[in-house]
Amino acid sequence: MMREDVYQDEYEYYEAIYDPSWVAPKQRRGPKRRRATQEARSQVITQLTDDLSDVDVGYNTTYRPSRYEEGWLLDSLRPFYEEGLITDVLSMVKGGKEASVYCCEGHPARGGGLLAAKVYRPRMFRNLRNDKMYRQGREILTAGGNPAGRDAGYLERAIRNKTAFGAQAAHTSWLMYEFTAMETLYQAGAPVPQPIASSANAVLMTYHGSEELAAPTLNTVELPPEEARVLFQQVVRTIDLMLQHDLVHGDLSAFNILYWPRESALGEITIIDFPQVVNLRGNKNAHDILQRDIQRVCEYFSRQGVLCDPPGIMRALWSRHVQQPHPQDVAADRSRIELMLAEMSAETERAG
Repeated sequence: MMREDVYQDEYEYYEAIYDPSWVAPKQRRGPKRRRATQEARSQVITQLTDDLSDVDVGYNTTYRPSRYEEGWLLDSLRPFYEEGLITDVLSMVKGGKEASVYCCEGHPARGGGLLAAKVYRPRMFRNLRNDKMYRQGREILTAGGNPAGRDAGYLERAIRNKTAFGAQAAHTSWLMYEFTAMETLYQAGAPVPQPIASSANAVLMTYHGSEELAAPTLNTVELPPEEARVLFQQVVRTIDLMLQHDLVHGDLSAFNILYWPRESALGEITIIDFPQVVNLRGNKNAHDILQRDIQRVCEYFSRQGVLCDPPGIMRALWSRHVQQPHPQDVAADRSRIELMLAEMSAETERAG
């Protein structure tokens, strides 16, 4: 039998069982694995789709999901079909341990075009991070994106006791924080996807890229120095804008920033992945989490030739948003941030 513990997670294990052409990762030691048997496949068939493998979702898609994803994928997206938001799923854009992103065709009645659907994997496959650090200071959100209110204590106990109901409540809150954070930031003018709708297991948003190629993440892109300087300033200003709304991304890096080139202008960036967003004033770890976000962003742009000052940026932003609430002090800190960015840009240009 195949040993599950040699795989990165259960998802790889079950994928191997279902796809005999899939090549398992090599082991350094131990006996050679035997090919999975048909009996082993049949034993896990219902588990693979959270008991949704036999669900008749009532529509077909251009994208042909594999057997292990078909049930939960189509069931997660069904509300968007029923609401007349999408007409087709064209392709998978990105697979991940927590969620996968799919390119969808928007309904003509709502303008058509391409949309992105972020679909969380079934509970048995998800490898959600230990989110206790991020949940601190955050209210529990219900399916509508509203605080749980007087039910919060009951839900918190269920989450703490790790009941099935608590797991679903935590999942719903996690997903809705992504949706509401994007909604707040998009309305504030930040370079984030526009959220369109949410379901119990998915978020529908604007798509960035073309049907042939989704916008890549910034970590895969090499930028010319001048463009890198401008985009770095845009990212820092977006962090500043998030802090104005008491939000810290919590997992910001070049891996969570999309880049799309434009022929007659600098490339366009879009910041993504917000479920772990942190409350600036309610989370005791906010300082360290923000500092980590800034450090990771600076590490990428430093490799692109931009002279960055992570400690200086951190001090200026923290001083502006946390330590000096007086309006005059806030305005002064804003000026210092812009001056610091201009100085770093000038130094980078001279160094180049």
